[in-house]
Amino acid sequence: MGLAKGLEFRAVGVMGCDEGILPLDERVADAADEAELDGVYEAERRLLYVACTRALEHLLLTGKTPSS
Repeated sequence: MGLAKGLEFRAVGVMGCDEGILPLDERVADAADEAELDGVYEAERRLLYVACTRALEHLLLTGKTPSS
């Protein structure tokens, strides 16, 4: 997702927007304390924002687990 920064596309699909995938369980487990965990979530949130805002016309978000 970070490589898309500064680019634009007619359509963007972001797949795997499920807990454990976004953010990765490994990144969450490696957090040493609450502050670092907050940093992991913030970084992942920023990356998702970048990915979603690259879409000019169409955006598709998918995940395995139903959510709002």
